Amino acid sequence: MAWTPLRTKSFVVKDGEIIDNGGGVGVLFNWWDDIEESEQWQRGIYYALCASYALVSFITLVQLLRIQLRVPEYGWTTQKVFHLMNFIVNGLRSVLFGLYKSVFLIRPKVLHMVLMELPTLLFFSTYTLLVLFWAEIYHQARSLPTNKLRPAYYVINGLIYIIQVCIWIFIRSSRSPVAVETAKLFFSVISFSVALGFLIYGGRLFVMLRHFPIESRGRQKKLYEVGFVTGICCTCFLIRCVMLAFSAFDKDTDFDILDHPILNLIYYLRSW
Repeated sequence: MAWTPLRTKSFVVKDGEIIDNGGGVGVLFNWWDDIEESEQWQRGIYYALCASYALVSFITLVQLLRIQLRVPEYGWTTQKVFHLMNFIVNGLRSVLFGLYKSVFLIRPKVLHMVLMELPTLLFFSTYTLLVLFWAEIYHQARSLPTNKLRPAYYVINGLIYIIQVCIWIFIRSSRSPVAVETAKLFFSVISFSVALGFLIYGGRLFVMLRHFPIESRGRQKKLYEVGFVTGICCTCFLIRCVMLAFSAFDKDTDFDILDHPILNLIYYLRSW
């Protein structure tokens, strides 16, 4: 007996069975796959990331020079170091994305991971420096001791770098997927810790500023600045934490590989 298929927008019904007709969700995934497999899209996305990070790096360099010219007598303050580290991190990422083909295809795998993860470590140090800066302001305003804050910053960052070097050595020696998963989970934990640091000290500083007299000079501006930066940084680091945790167990959501330009675009744009 001849059958007449009942067609809808995304599937065909034949003898009680549903057959995909390539529409709806199927078209969406085909579009995603087409972009990931297209050399033109890859080139466009990675060069866009290169240009974006170069622009951010240039802006931070200009900001650093402005501060240095305005107050050269203060030496290397926390604010100047923060801008310098931002310049280095964004500059490195700009170079890496500009040379994306060479970087993503480099072997051995551990060397590729070192190149991609070193800016991430510096990014961690940069924004924990901002947390340190806020912690020092809060402790000074509350007449609390500040002498242990800066040594704690150095110790924590030193431990993070040592652990990461050990993970790289483990990846090189074992060549096991477990080692790569460990590295991603480690960065996921780091991201969560930074988000927690922003939530604690950014939140404390925000609450403290709210209790200042309304007529205090610059109070409203600083209140908005601290609240905005705390919310953005906390959210971004939490998103990074979740994405890294997913990518550790699902290869389809892996970053830092040539064939996933859209994921890299989403991941690195939100890293600003």
